[in-house]
Amino acid sequence: MPERQTVHKPKQKLRRGRAASTAAGELVREEMHHVREGKHGARSTKQAIAIGLSKARRAGVPLKSPKRGTSARTRRSAARDYQTGRFQRTPQAPSPRRGRGHTSPSATARKAVRTKGSSSGRPAARKAARPRARHR
Repeated sequence: MPERQTVHKPKQKLRRGRAASTAAGELVREEMHHVREGKHGARSTKQAIAIGLSKARRAGVPLKSPKRGTSARTRRSAARDYQTGRFQRTPQAPSPRRGRGHTSPSATARKAVRTKGSSSGRPAARKAARPRARHR
């Protein structure tokens, strides 16, 4: 995860009207710095740039995925990073999986019905509604 200040700088550049690639340069620069420090296992400059661009996309810099000259896997990964950056949570919010705590009884019942059949809905909901045992 990039440092908070490094994420702030590209946002600032975008607000001032700079191009997305210019804003992403800040995260690429940070990644190059990490590689030189020996923090990461990036083996080449090209790899460090790719990591920096990925971090930029996740940080919300509107860099679309490359169109040509790259593998389909790279394009898919870039598209996923881009979507992640577009729908960012606030820094204080917990991750969706942690924030849920446990699934609601109705959701558990629906899932059970979908996978096992209609007769399993009610017991699944009852089981989900029971308080969970605490580990000591």
